[in-house]
Amino acid sequence: MRSRLARAAGIRAAVFGLGLLLGGCASVQRATYSADDAKRATIDGFRSVRMWADAPAESFDTSAFKPQPQPNKPFAYLALSGGGGDGAYGAGVLNGWSESGARPEFTIVSGVSTGALIAPFAFLGPAYDPTLKEMYTSGLASSFAASPNALGAVFGSSIFDGQPLREAIGHYTTPALLEAIAKEHAKGRRLFVVTTDLDAGRPVLWNMGEIASARTPRALELFRQVLTASASVPVAFPPALIAASSDGKAIEEMHVDGGVSTQVFTFPDRLLMQPGSSRRMASPKPAIYIIMNGRTSIDFQPVENSTKAIAIRSLGMKSKREIQGYLSATHQFARHNGMAFNMTAIDQSVPEAQGVGFDTDYMRALYSLGYDAARSGRFWVQTPPVP
Repeated sequence: MRSRLARAAGIRAAVFGLGLLLGGCASVQRATYSADDAKRATIDGFRSVRMWADAPAESFDTSAFKPQPQPNKPFAYLALSGGGGDGAYGAGVLNGWSESGARPEFTIVSGVSTGALIAPFAFLGPAYDPTLKEMYTSGLASSFAASPNALGAVFGSSIFDGQPLREAIGHYTTPALLEAIAKEHAKGRRLFVVTTDLDAGRPVLWNMGEIASARTPRALELFRQVLTASASVPVAFPPALIAASSDGKAIEEMHVDGGVSTQVFTFPDRLLMQPGSSRRMASPKPAIYIIMNGRTSIDFQPVENSTKAIAIRSLGMKSKREIQGYLSATHQFARHNGMAFNMTAIDQSVPEAQGVGFDTDYMRALYSLGYDAARSGRFWVQTPPVP
């Protein structure tokens, strides 16, 4: 089940459109490998650090991926969606939730795209709330899409060079951060991030706690690469080429924005498609919390009679229909398995950002919106968006 939010979809429509226009002009050469090579590919020095996010449900029962019950704590799952600069809303929600005193310790945290950038800090708890606020309100994020260069899409692999994004991730993901994540992973808590493997055309679920637990320089590098990949919209930002090997053959996998394949990750797709199969959690009063960094409903909107406007609107509608279906399936699964369903999203009345959505004033306004709503306790809804 695949989905994308409308604003992010609009950006992708524009950059993919440019990519199509420029297709065939140039390409950056990389070594080829086969589908069989891909099936056997591993990351040297790591075990159980990733799996296909659309794999059969039983594949998630491996010890490294399966969370362990936390003594005297209910099961709490936080799922963070993509949405670019709209991630400021999620950062505000987490900070306000902490201030309210009601924020739980999460058993699982999953993140996609901008949600992947938030996920490590949400996983470690309120002590990292100031970091989240700084990431989305200091003006740092505005540098991610500064000075676009269309020639980059012709002679390279993206419009933006991606260096500001990589530098920001490098600044915030330190050895100390990985050490803290590894300690929580050892307790049985789980931190997941989704990327899209463009070669395979499938979503990949990365076990970030397992990566952190390796405690090697390569672990820090891989951790940063995965976060960068998950946040890198194709054509707008360069892909992450992750070194792997298949039966001794060195290969480079191409990973991009997790939102290309799924805008938010709650449970395996095949599990959501079978809500009748009971998988009740052992902990009392389990709950799932979904922070959608975007808008989930479709409003009336006059559309300009132009190719770009029509493409953006059409893809946006399709994306919202898909996310509505995904959230509905998650809601049904949660109800059948005795879980409380909680979701929050940006209100439809809030104007969307123009351009690529990393305007600092816009992000500060969204942060305040999320913070105020969560601090007052008026931010969760217990039903999915109505189509």
